[in-house]
Amino acid sequence: MASKNLNSIVEHSKLNHANLIENAISANKAAQSPVVASWQRSKLLHNLDPNHYRPPERLSSYELRQTRDKIGSLIHIANPRLDRLYLALSSVGCCVLLADANGVPVARRGAEPDDKTFNEFGLWTGALWSEDSEGTNGIGTCLIEERALTIHKDEHFHSKNIDFSCSAAPIFDHVGKLIGALDVSSCRSDLTAGFSQLISDSVIAAAARIEGENFCQHFDGAKIILAKSDIDDEDTSKYQGAALIAVDGDDMVIGATRRARHIYDLSEDSLKTALPLSSLDGKDIDEEASYLRAGRRSIKQALARSGGNISQAAISMGISRATLHRKIKRFELDS
Repeated sequence: MASKNLNSIVEHSKLNHANLIENAISANKAAQSPVVASWQRSKLLHNLDPNHYRPPERLSSYELRQTRDKIGSLIHIANPRLDRLYLALSSVGCCVLLADANGVPVARRGAEPDDKTFNEFGLWTGALWSEDSEGTNGIGTCLIEERALTIHKDEHFHSKNIDFSCSAAPIFDHVGKLIGALDVSSCRSDLTAGFSQLISDSVIAAAARIEGENFCQHFDGAKIILAKSDIDDEDTSKYQGAALIAVDGDDMVIGATRRARHIYDLSEDSLKTALPLSSLDGKDIDEEASYLRAGRRSIKQALARSGGNISQAAISMGISRATLHRKIKRFELDS
């Protein structure tokens, strides 16, 4: 009898969730609510049913390997950030996911006791979390809207996902192209919307660091400058990444992150022409707050991993011992 009552409660909850979505769409609330706008896309554009229960689609092992290979450098850069984020949030029943631009998680961190639950619901590497497949959800909706967001419990489109709270932030490459998303999902029943916001702040910060480090690695050897965050309030949610500018030895701008491009109205064409740093609005650039150069960062990390052994560090970086010595001297790391 108890089991039957529980099943009735679950079915009633699903029906209420479906009605909530239907009523919100019928009332034309999409203009006032990004969540309702996503529900509308899920139902009308993607023809999804909120009560249709099926696990997310999954790539084969071969397809997942191919997907990982395509963004292998991003995974390598992100791994330390995933470790730190998981370490900070593991006690609250969370898993950390790095997904590609198609919504497929390619790297994951999670606690073993929770693995069975997360795997059953598809919060696992190789699952497909695009919005057209799973409806409103952290990863898929973040990628569609290209902004950081939290989908808290019954904000999900599918009834099967309303026990989860998912906070995600997009990651853009060195030319401002969307390449993936960072997500933290929790299955705790007592997770409040307020605490979800704290998780979201951590995800946004970690995604910005990954994006910045990816940018620095691409412009290895260039001077990386941190631009001041002069963005209107209405743009804040869409431009939360690192605001970085890369300049060469002649102080010519050779690259800019998506956020920096927005601040200085830089196009890809303008970055392909000779563009002096001085041509940008100087008051928005903080030379003293320059981002750590990718070269300096990679050397310090390689030396740390090798315990200070220069030969091993050089091998791990794919350069000669003599070249590493020159770089150490250049970045004044030998004092």
